[in-house]
Amino acid sequence: MPKFYITTSIPYVNAPPHMGHALEFVQADAIARWRRLQGDDVFFLTGTDEHGAKISRAAADAGKNPREFANANAKQFGDLIVKLSVSPNASIRTSDQKHHWPGAEDLWRRIAKNGDIYKGTYKGLYCVGHEAFVTEKDLKGGICEDHGKKPERIEEINYFFRLSEYGDEIKKRIETGDLEVLPEKRKNEVLAFLAEGTQDISFSRPAKDIPWGIPVPGDSSQTMYVWCDALSNYTSALGFGGSSDELFKKYWPADMHVVGKDIVRFHAVIWPAMLLSAGLPLPKRLFVHGFIHSGGKKMSKTLGNVIDPFSVLKKYGTEAVRYVLLSASVFEDNDLTPERIHKLYTAHLANGIGNLVSRIAAMAEKYFEGKIARPSDVVLAAVPFKTDIDMVGAKDRDLEIEGPAVSWFIEHKTTVRYRAAWEEYRIHDALHEVMELERMLDRYIQDYEPYKLIATDRKHAEAVLWNVLLALGAMARFLLPLLPGTAHSIAGMLGVDMDAVGANTSEYVITKTSALFPRIE
Repeated sequence: MPKFYITTSIPYVNAPPHMGHALEFVQADAIARWRRLQGDDVFFLTGTDEHGAKISRAAADAGKNPREFANANAKQFGDLIVKLSVSPNASIRTSDQKHHWPGAEDLWRRIAKNGDIYKGTYKGLYCVGHEAFVTEKDLKGGICEDHGKKPERIEEINYFFRLSEYGDEIKKRIETGDLEVLPEKRKNEVLAFLAEGTQDISFSRPAKDIPWGIPVPGDSSQTMYVWCDALSNYTSALGFGGSSDELFKKYWPADMHVVGKDIVRFHAVIWPAMLLSAGLPLPKRLFVHGFIHSGGKKMSKTLGNVIDPFSVLKKYGTEAVRYVLLSASVFEDNDLTPERIHKLYTAHLANGIGNLVSRIAAMAEKYFEGKIARPSDVVLAAVPFKTDIDMVGAKDRDLEIEGPAVSWFIEHKTTVRYRAAWEEYRIHDALHEVMELERMLDRYIQDYEPYKLIATDRKHAEAVLWNVLLALGAMARFLLPLLPGTAHSIAGMLGVDMDAVGANTSEYVITKTSALFPRIE
């Protein structure tokens, strides 16, 4: 059984989670679920980044100590993961001295042993909002655009990491595909950055300025900077540096880091350099998703366009939020407003999947007492899937007159396109194929009108319903990594276990359920 180790980035707990965090969680979860369905031994990691000056300042503003503050916000991230039906195998916290600190310390020691850490004086700009040193070219008019503030000008003694030694090797690894960066445009951005040459980076901060963090091994006057602290979570969570490293031996290197485009350089340049220095294998792939904007602008409390994921979950439910997020183009920025969320919910879920499932269950119960027996092949052949040419593609013009059977369409159209989307991790396109099948089923029902056909041709009306139920079973299978709750609800309506959906059966025994997606005004 092949292993598949997938991680999210670890969100910073200086504030409650937002929709961008929800997006990354459900994207990574869908991929993890998909890989499990392919038979992989999946280890899925999430976590929280809890150290640094920004946490200390936010805690002070809230009248709490850093640990109390971090605990409270980390709980909110944990709650969001549960409410989104995200299925991690583990969650790591960088403030966890038992499970995380030993791994971060071990990584530091390995890099230092290789001669890649040295002490020096740093002079420059530090953005507290980013928890990072910045340059003038990162600013606009001397202001950090993301945080609307001037960075602090500091001069201090730090430890430095010899990033400059590893730029060429990382460039080669990315060009050869040893370290794959998705999508291509993010790969090109990283290569362009590397082409300019890499500079050594600050690897610690004075403990007097950053007391909330991991002390540098052998020098408690310094605190580990974010690179060695936060990035090492991907290995420390597997027991690296701890008393037991069996998980590390089994699952490292990571098969996929799921990250936002704002931290791609950290993961495509600094993290690989650290691993090379420490003599550890590099991750295989970076999956770099876009941002969620609202009303064409980045979400901001000042602009008043922040969308609280908990409020949306309360109003629309887990499956609806997963749908809204997973239907967004994975590698691009997407715009999300309350109006768009409601429109997607109403059109695609309440009036789409939900309405289809309710209609079919009601017809099966009304006309056949909830029991639909499999018709003969001859009868099924008499009720073909009457597709139109735009839906099946130009190469299928010979199918325009008679049309393919429902099962044929599912096998040769939906399944092929669905799997092709997954091969490239185009999650939104995989979901799109499921919705295309839903629309085809709506058209199929309109073509045959089984609620009218029942009066004159009961046998063929039953065959139409059988075909739709067969297709709903396929939809449940397709939805399982995307909308698992909906998938199980459809299987329940069909009267079969999820594992048996799509298997040969002689009869469907329909269990009418409450609406999957009730209409919301």
